[in-house]
Amino acid sequence: MRVYESKDVRNVAIVGHGHSGKTSLSAALLFTSGATSRLTRVDEGNTITDFDEEEIQRKLSISTAIAAIEWKGDKLNLLDTPGYNIFINDTHASLVAADASMVLVEAVAGVEVQTEKVWSFAAEYHHPRAILINKLDRDRASFDRALSSVQSRFGRTAIPIQLPIGSEKDFKGVIDLIRMKAYTYAADGDGKGREGDIPESHAEAAKAAHEALVEMVAEGNDALLEEFFEQGTLPVEHIVEGLNSAIREMRLFPVMCASALHNIGSDLLLNFMVESFPAPTEHASNHGQINGRETDRPLADAGPVSAFVFKTSADAFAGRISYFKVYSGVLRNDAHLQSVQHGAEERLAHIGAPVGKTIAPVSELHAGDIGAVSKLKETLTGDTLADKSSLITYPQVKLPEPSIAFAIEAKSRQDEDRMGHAIHRLLEEDQSLRFYRDPQTKEFLVAGCGQQHVEIVVSRLKKRYHVDVALKAPKIPYRETIRGTADVQGRHKKQTGGHGQFGDCWIRMEPLPRGAKFEFVNDIFGGSIPKNYIPAVEKGIIETAEKGFLAGYPMVDFRVTVYDGSYHDVDSSELSFKLAARKAFRNAMGTAKPALLEPVMNAEIHAPVEYAGDLMGDLNSRRGRISGMETQGPTQFIRAQVPMSEMLNYQNDLTSMTQGRAAFTMEFDHYDFVPQPQAEKIISAARAARTGEEEEAD
Repeated sequence: MRVYESKDVRNVAIVGHGHSGKTSLSAALLFTSGATSRLTRVDEGNTITDFDEEEIQRKLSISTAIAAIEWKGDKLNLLDTPGYNIFINDTHASLVAADASMVLVEAVAGVEVQTEKVWSFAAEYHHPRAILINKLDRDRASFDRALSSVQSRFGRTAIPIQLPIGSEKDFKGVIDLIRMKAYTYAADGDGKGREGDIPESHAEAAKAAHEALVEMVAEGNDALLEEFFEQGTLPVEHIVEGLNSAIREMRLFPVMCASALHNIGSDLLLNFMVESFPAPTEHASNHGQINGRETDRPLADAGPVSAFVFKTSADAFAGRISYFKVYSGVLRNDAHLQSVQHGAEERLAHIGAPVGKTIAPVSELHAGDIGAVSKLKETLTGDTLADKSSLITYPQVKLPEPSIAFAIEAKSRQDEDRMGHAIHRLLEEDQSLRFYRDPQTKEFLVAGCGQQHVEIVVSRLKKRYHVDVALKAPKIPYRETIRGTADVQGRHKKQTGGHGQFGDCWIRMEPLPRGAKFEFVNDIFGGSIPKNYIPAVEKGIIETAEKGFLAGYPMVDFRVTVYDGSYHDVDSSELSFKLAARKAFRNAMGTAKPALLEPVMNAEIHAPVEYAGDLMGDLNSRRGRISGMETQGPTQFIRAQVPMSEMLNYQNDLTSMTQGRAAFTMEFDHYDFVPQPQAEKIISAARAARTGEEEEAD
């Protein structure tokens, strides 16, 4: 692939709800541009941008893939992004590399939940956007209905610049409302439109749509508006100029139509991308930090080289592959840059333009272009590569924390030895994944955005790294506390031959607010307990509290004050006072009203408005408390606090209740008391498990 200057590069993210046809559209654009020799298909598992084994098997995009294509002297970097809610974080993270977004809307379903989410992501990055109504060849497809859905969600500024010719199985072409020409396509899917006159059956609708478009283009430009009032219309070149300006200023969002599967409209779409979407250099600068000071660096070839790594993937043969966007300077092959976050020098040997899983070699990449390189030693996703003379750091993309966690167990000792390294490799390429050990339950947990997300991790562990693991529901990290106070004595006395054991302490126990953990107060006066034995009393309390009283869970949020006691000059020791403190703790539990605490999560659910009633009823049945509701267009946002134990299977239940149209996020908020009926069951189960363990030990 030849070298392109910044002005000739277009970085376009293809975004939309799952199954809106993003990968099929990428395949059509690759074929029409000549990058591939045949029209590949998702169903056949041979597309360029869905190359991962899991993606081929499941027929859906799991992570963003980049494909560089050449069209009419320009270079297009297409970012084919995931559309399902459990993989949507990868879309969010990848959009930092794009300069514009093509939002796909399915012609039957219209705007869906994830459509609105990716629209908001693109708005966050200030991307000019266009909307493509896809799959117009499907049964029950309707351009008018889909357009109505788009305009009701995104406003009247979403204006058609194309109309379809035919509908459903008879969809065969598009009408260009700017130049008022019709383009029809052959059934063989070659993607090359045959220009002709607009059919009479569509002439009236095309004329009305053209007039509406011209009026909208003129509306935001005083010079064009004056010309429009004088002449009643605008010449084509002024329409194009005004439209392109409005797109860049995000005043207008053009709507087009296509069938990616049958390659209808892809050539016009390529023309639109190179003519109407901005080059990277049209963004004035990128914000970063140099030595902790905020700065803005121009996106231009002049100046020191810097690049931002927005994605990392693992390849069985090439190793770690880093995908980056050049933010400044000209990056040449075999350059030596510093990974700013890690302070390590990296040699960028064999840089290239990514085309799916392959990398087309290039000698250099100009500012704003996207590239890939393999085998960087230290650099990971979110890191900055910069010239040593000017170590700038660009901000990382902040993603929400994972919403669901599973306990993970290796099936054999050999799997256990390899599991840590294998999961570490997966963490490098998936920013939405977490792996950690729960200090209370001692379990290893893997956390992701949904059950399917975690299942894919397990599948990759086995296929890529030959590590066999099992998933199970995590143990709930319950805790214990007290509701009341106690004033008790703990006395330990044991007489044997020689020195005996004697320790005696009086303690006062009282509850503390949630989150206060533990507080120990020494209130001894007069030397009733020597100072050197006080730490032993505290240690005895802490050790006993760790083992709990009701169900074996750690005791928290209480204060112990030791205020009196006695000792023996010969028989007292640190061990004696530690044992006395343990007895005092157990004696206190009889009157301090011990209680069980459970983790309560903040949950936020996004779903179509029509499901709001069912979802709130379901949350109430899970002992949830609704803390807020907000409606944005057709989407209902429900915020609630729900016990963690009630949310272990929520992902599957939510998918079932909403036909997969809802998503949720969840994070820990606080601990609260477990209601008595549930507490009794938890305590009984814990005691039964403990009895079983003791019997096995015997």
